Amino acid sequence: MKRYFNFTIILTVVLAFFCLKAGAQTIEPEARLDKSTMPIGDQTVLHISAHMPVKTDASFQALVDSIGKVKIVKALKTDTVVDKDNASLETITHSYTVTSFDTGVYTLPEFTIHTPSGDFKTGTVTLQIKAVPVDTTKAFYDIKQPFAVSWTFLDWLKQHWLLVTIILAIILLVLGIIYYIKNKPKAEVYVKPEPILPLDTLILNKLQALRDKKLWQQNEVKQYYSELTDVLREYLEKRYQITAHEQTTDEIFISLKNRDIPKDSRTTLKQILTLADLVKFAKEQPIAAENEKSMEDAIGFIVHTKPQPKPVEKKEDLPK
Repeated sequence: MKRYFNFTIILTVVLAFFCLKAGAQTIEPEARLDKSTMPIGDQTVLHISAHMPVKTDASFQALVDSIGKVKIVKALKTDTVVDKDNASLETITHSYTVTSFDTGVYTLPEFTIHTPSGDFKTGTVTLQIKAVPVDTTKAFYDIKQPFAVSWTFLDWLKQHWLLVTIILAIILLVLGIIYYIKNKPKAEVYVKPEPILPLDTLILNKLQALRDKKLWQQNEVKQYYSELTDVLREYLEKRYQITAHEQTTDEIFISLKNRDIPKDSRTTLKQILTLADLVKFAKEQPIAAENEKSMEDAIGFIVHTKPQPKPVEKKEDLPK
C-alpha cells in the first residue's frame, strides 16, 4: 500500500512537470526586421512578436530611444492576430520604426517577453547600414539656392483680404459722409432785404458822411474836394446816364447840355466843379466859408434836381 502511494506521488509530479513544460513551449517569441540591409539614414521596421495562447498575461520589453547606434524613430500600433488554424492561439506584435546614421553591422540583442510562467527571449537580429555610394566621376556642384517664388498683388490680397475689406469700408463710409454733408438740403436762411433808398437820399447820406469826416478842417482840402466831386459825379451818372467819372468838367457840361436842369442849378454845379479843379490842379486854397458853401451848394443841387415822383392817375368811376 505504501509503495502504491509513493508511486502515485512520483507520477503526479512527473505529469505536472511535463504539463508545465508543454505549456511553456506554446509561447514562441520572435524578432525580425523588414530590411536587414539599408542605406545610411534610411528607415525600416523592427517587429517583436509572441505566438501564445489567447489571454496569456504577457508583457513586452519597453523600447524608448535607441538600441546602441540604432535609433528608434517611433512606436507603431500593437497588432494582435488570432491563429487561423487554432482559435486558442494568437500572435501579438509590437513594431518600431528604426534608423541609423552610422555605417556598420549592428546586432540587436535578444528582447524579453515576461509571462507568469517565466521570461521568454527572442533571437538576435542583424542590421547592416551601408554608406551611400558617391560617383567620383562627376564634378561637385554648389548647393542650389532656394527657388524664388513670385509674389503677386493677388497673393498679397488673398492674404490680407480682411484688412483690405476694413480699409475699403472706412473709405466708403468717409466718402458717404462727405457726400451727404455736401448735398444735404441747406436750411433756408431768411435775409431781410435792405430797403432800396432813392438816389437823392443815397447821395445826400454820402454827402453827410463826408461832412462828418471834417477833412478840410484837418487841412486835407484836396481830399475833401476830391471826395465831394466823386459823390456829385456818381449822382450825375445815375441821374442823367452820363459817364461823369471819366469826363472833365467841360465834358460833363457838354453831356448835360440837353438835360432838364434849372439854370441856377447848372451855375451852382459849375462853381463846385471849377473850384474843385482849382484845388486839385492849381493848388488853390479856399477859405473855410468857401469849403462849407461847396457842401451846401452840392446838397442844394441834389435837392433841386432829384427825380420827381410821377403823379398817380385817378381812375374815373365807371357808370353803374
